[in-house]
Amino acid sequence: MLKPLLRALFVLEGLLLLASLGQAQSFVLDLPRPSQHAVLTQRIGITDITINYHRPLVNKRKVWGGLVPYDQVWRAGANENTTIEFTDPVTIEGKPLPKGTYGLHMIPGENEWTVIFSRNSTSWGSFTYDQAEDALRVAVKPQTAEFHEALTYDFDDVSPDTSVVTLRWEKVGVPFKVGVNTHEIVEQKLHNQLRGLSQYTWEGWDDAANYLLQEKIDLDEALKYSDRSIKNEARYDNFMTKAQILDALGRKDEASTARNKALTMANAVQLHTYARQMQIAGKQDEAFAIYRDNAKKNPDSWIVHVGLSRMLSAQGDYANAAKEMNLAVSGAPDGQKQPLQAFAKKLEAKQDINK
Repeated sequence: MLKPLLRALFVLEGLLLLASLGQAQSFVLDLPRPSQHAVLTQRIGITDITINYHRPLVNKRKVWGGLVPYDQVWRAGANENTTIEFTDPVTIEGKPLPKGTYGLHMIPGENEWTVIFSRNSTSWGSFTYDQAEDALRVAVKPQTAEFHEALTYDFDDVSPDTSVVTLRWEKVGVPFKVGVNTHEIVEQKLHNQLRGLSQYTWEGWDDAANYLLQEKIDLDEALKYSDRSIKNEARYDNFMTKAQILDALGRKDEASTARNKALTMANAVQLHTYARQMQIAGKQDEAFAIYRDNAKKNPDSWIVHVGLSRMLSAQGDYANAAKEMNLAVSGAPDGQKQPLQAFAKKLEAKQDINK
């Protein structure tokens, strides 16, 4: 009989509190609540963190050490458990926490707070909180904050593998740092994703290879992904990815072979883009050779004239560079004409369009 009586007491206390505030709330109907519901999600890498909570108002009350007593477990919100969900394992203030949904509780203190992640996430408030259900506790320092009438949670200082979750209410902020091993999680999930339909495409393997290449991790695995992409469908894109991986591995001769293979498969735009990259990198002779080769292979493409114009401009031949740019304008798609016309005017004024 004790548990039903306790539940009835909690309900009665809640009704009496709401009545004292002049607020109506139903426990059986969907009606507006004084502490409104909010859900906040932040993605770190590919890990989603979701906080589900209710937002009490200060309402001219003394909050800390009053409405919310010091040194007692508090629901970190209002109504049902405040919950926090992690779709992958994380660290909290450097301490590991498995993926899952947790009841979020806190013990406020004047100089230090305890943040609690409980394996029980389905209770009402903290009335039935049991320390034996804790998955993790961390100690953090409160901060002075700008006044917040409604309790709020924010994700601050977001980076590729960390963020600081901060509770703010009245003039107090309570932060705790969440860390995610993004590289490890992505690598694990790539293996699973590439067992699905994406394994039959060239794009999936190429995207995976490029991720590892850009992050400079597990380049040997990146090379395997690149080879698998080429096996599915040989393209300029995946041969160029392979060349970049081989460069990063220091295998320069193999990289040159893969790059040359890529260039034989390139269309006019791809050749132009590669030549422009070489030009920006200061490899003028290599860039000019590709601009000229593109003109031989694709004489009717408007982008070829852009490349020849850039080459002539770099050589100081502004008159012929302007002629080539005007030829590009005449054949370019409507959306490209305006910037090309601006280049043509710059060349007519004897200004280098490469600067």
